[in-house]
Parts: sequence; C-alpha cells; structure tokens
Amino acid sequence: MIRSFRLRIALLSAALAGSAIAGFSLIAWRLIYAAEVNRLDAKLENLVRRSARPRPPNAWPQFADSLPRELETNSETAIALLVVDENNQILYQSNSLDLQPFLPAPPAFLPRRSFDRAALPEGYRAALPEGYRPPPDLNPQITTIATSSGSWRVSATRFPQTRVAIAVSLSVIDQDMAAIRNIFLIAIPGTLLLVVVGAWIVSGSALRPIRRLTTEIQQVTAIGLDQQVSIESTDIEFVELIQVFNQMLKRLERSFKQASRFSGDAAHELKTPLAILQGELEQALQQAEPGSALQQNLSNLLDEVRRLSGIVRKLLLLSLADAGQMNLYKVEIDLSGMLAVTIEDIELIAPDLRVETDIAAGLKVWGDRDLIAQILQNLIVNAVKYNLPNGWIKLQAERQSETVKMTIANASAEVLAIDRARIFDRFYRGDPARTRKVEGVGLGLSLAREIARAHQGNLTLDDTSAGETAFTLTLPIAHNIAQNKDF
Repeated sequence: MIRSFRLRIALLSAALAGSAIAGFSLIAWRLIYAAEVNRLDAKLENLVRRSARPRPPNAWPQFADSLPRELETNSETAIALLVVDENNQILYQSNSLDLQPFLPAPPAFLPRRSFDRAALPEGYRAALPEGYRPPPDLNPQITTIATSSGSWRVSATRFPQTRVAIAVSLSVIDQDMAAIRNIFLIAIPGTLLLVVVGAWIVSGSALRPIRRLTTEIQQVTAIGLDQQVSIESTDIEFVELIQVFNQMLKRLERSFKQASRFSGDAAHELKTPLAILQGELEQALQQAEPGSALQQNLSNLLDEVRRLSGIVRKLLLLSLADAGQMNLYKVEIDLSGMLAVTIEDIELIAPDLRVETDIAAGLKVWGDRDLIAQILQNLIVNAVKYNLPNGWIKLQAERQSETVKMTIANASAEVLAIDRARIFDRFYRGDPARTRKVEGVGLGLSLAREIARAHQGNLTLDDTSAGETAFTLTLPIAHNIAQNKDF
C-alpha cells in the first residue's frame, strides 16, 4: 500500500481522469466514425441520384473518373461503379468488385405506389391522367459489405432504364480514424501527465495547512506543554482538530505537573527522615560491639539507607529537570583532569578490566562540577557493571568545533533493539537475563542525559558492533558557554 497521502491523491486523480478520458475517447471515436460514415453516405446518395440523368454509354467512364473528386478521396482509395440497363446488361463496370447482388430489382417488376386521388387538390386531379399511379420509391439503398479486399460502403438504386451501384472502400474512413487514433494516443498520456502534475500541485497546496500545523505543534512541544496552537489564521476545516489537540495538551500538562510535583515533593519530604535515619544508624553502628551480628545488621541497613538516599537525590534532580528548574552552579571545569581521576577510579574498582584512553589535553567546559561528575560516575558505573569478565573499557575525549565530545565504550553482551530504544527511560532495566545480577533502579542514564541537556549538551547511545556498548557525551566548550552563562 502506498503510504504517501499526496501520492495517492495524484494517482487516484490520474485513475479517475484516465477512466473519464478513456470513456470519452471511446464515445468520441464511435461518434466520429458514425459521422464519417453518414457524411460518406450522403455523398454516395447524392452521386447515385445524379446518375439518374440519361447518359450515352461512352459517358459513364467520365462519370467514374469524377467520383474521387466528388467523394473527396485520394487517388489510392478504391471506388467501384456498376451500371446495368433494363435488360440486365452491364453498361459500365469500373472495378472487379461484384456489385450485382446488391442492385435493387428491375423497375419493370416493381409495383407502382398507390395513393388517394381524392386527397389531391382539384387542380392536381385535373392535370393527372386517369389511372395514373406514382412510380416506385427510388430512394438509394446503402449497406456495408465485407470482401477479401476489405470493407466497402455500397449505395444502389434503380431508375426506369438503369440500375446503378457505387461502392467506396472504407479504408478512406479507416485512414481518417487512424489519424484520430494517433492523436488520442498522444493526447491521452499527455493529458494524464498534466492531471498527475496538477493533482500533485493541488494536493501539496491542500496539505500545506497540515504542514504548517505540524510545525506549530512541534514548536509547542519543544517550548512546553503550556503552549497552545493558534486557530486565528487556520482554515476552518482544521479548527476542530486544533481544539482537540489543545485540550489534549492541557490534560497532558496537568498530568505532567501532577506527576512532577509528586516526585519532587516525595523526594524532598524523604530527604530529612532519611538523613535522620542514616545518622541514627551510624551512631548505633559505632556503639555496637565490633564483629557482632548486630553490627553486621546495622551495616547492611546503613548501606540500604544510603542507596535509598541516592535514589531520592536522583528523583529530586529529575523532577527539577522536568520543571526546568535545575539550578546549575557553573564554573570552568578541566574535563581532561576530571577524566584522569575517573580512570584512576576505574583501576581501583575494576582492576581486572583493561582500560584504553585517548584524551586530548586542555579540554575545558563550563558547567556544574558536581553534576558533570555525576554524569561521569553514572557512565563509568554502567561500563563496569555491564562489562564482560576480563573485558575492557575505552575512554576517548576530543574537541570538535565548538563542543567537547567524550565517548566511553565497554565490552558487553548484545543490547537488544527494544532495549536500545528505551535505555534512557526511567526505571527501565532492559533484558532481565542481562540485568538480573546487576544492582540499580534504572535512573542513572536518564539523569545523566537530563544533566547533559541542562548544560546545552546531549548524551546518546552509539550504534556499535556486537559485543560492544558505547555512549557519547557532548558538551559545549568553556568560552562558548561563558558568553551565555546563567547562574
């Protein structure tokens, strides 16, 4: 099925126009053919009637020579003339075509027509002799015959002394119809092409409001859900669609704000009790007997509380990012130095992994040091957690035009297509078989991307070969941000 609405309109228009033109051409062909035949019949009838004038036998060849001119045919068109007297003797025959079977019966054997003598005016009745009857009807008979040499149109009639038949080859009409057919064969495809082009242009003009509406909707979603699509200059056919879309935006905005407010409020409210609980556990841990079961239990609880505090902190940052209220304390950051420290951390937490680096010197960005460190930490933690035994990590950073590009790749199992599409979704952990033994709640990558975007950068998952996973972080360079910094 053709998925282009504009192309379907153009093709449908061409199909409808083609059907209409084909039907019109067929009807026009038949009408033109009938008109040509009627015109030829009128000429034949006129010639047959003119042949009724008495002629000496040697005058018929001259009459036969005048037939092409009278019939308006060329010299190549075959014409046959047959003249027979009352004794059925052939007076003249100009073609080998046998026309005798089409001659009317001799006039001597035809009954005269009867009429009502009393119905005539008195003067006419007196002028007519007694016993007068009109001669037989001498209207020419016209028919079409098919022979081995082709089709012929034959006109024949009878006179008191002769019977005459004139036949014309229908090739004269076939030639005219062939010329008309050639015109149709050229005109119809050209017309269809014009229809397709016209339909394509018209459909494009009709779809222009849709494209304009799409552009406005894209701007609305890019600016925020609180924006509305204007209906002042919109065609009336699309007003209802825009109103429905604006209502949907209002519902989405309300739901989004409620969800964002809930996560932000919940994370904010949990910070204090978690901080108190963490302090109490640390104090109780110090008072517990070293090596006792109580100390081990308290240590496990403290780890979980710290983990929960990290989740709450990430949720709070995400809610601020959703609301566009993530506060950034921007300073100039030596990204090259920060990455060098990160490499040392990798060697400490995963000494079995092979680390390869290619980091340009002097890479500086303008941003929040703690949040940039949060991005690097999330990427490094993922590269270590999802690595293969005795695997590797590759870290590359360089400047490209007005941005700093950093790529971190690691050996890993294959990432499925469905996981690649949702890898930045919140709380999404991917294939259970791949993540069953890996800790986490699925917020790290989502938070890292939001922080990168808040710094006017981005975080993306690269297309890599099997057995490898790579993320690319882009951040504007320091002087570019410094010119437009916001604290």
